[in-house]
Amino acid sequence: MATAPMTVRGAEMLREELEYLKFTKRPQISEAIASARELGDLKENAEYHAAREEQGIGEARIRDIEGKLSNAQVIDVTKIANNGKVIFGSTVTLVNVDTDEEVTYRIVGDDEADFKNKLISVNSPMARAMVGKQLDDSVIVKAPAGDIEYEVIKVEYL
Repeated sequence: MATAPMTVRGAEMLREELEYLKFTKRPQISEAIASARELGDLKENAEYHAAREEQGIGEARIRDIEGKLSNAQVIDVTKIANNGKVIFGSTVTLVNVDTDEEVTYRIVGDDEADFKNKLISVNSPMARAMVGKQLDDSVIVKAPAGDIEYEVIKVEYL
């Protein structure tokens, strides 16, 4: 399986979730299954079936996170000298050439993307258009409504 880029914060968040699932949630589910077993006939025991389903979902998420972490290429942009180039993990401020509206985005891994918090996936059209550009370069983003032109006004490695 190919490696996937991930920021240091993204890797920390996945590790925290994994720890919670393994050491807090898993024991809670085991307790729920044990309690439900005590209620009698398992064929018609809704609590038992719900707990088993929750267990399956939890175990699947644990395997998913472990797989992502094992294939992650954690990139810490704070250790890279800022040369004004847009790279994975950088925070980029753009200005829309037509409307003069400023926007700031941080380019992150797929699992970390959260558009409402201005975290965009490295695989998004916006990030793909920005990566490799320099300060004061023009960026053309292909949008459903047509091409949008931006100018890079700030590149930070935070």
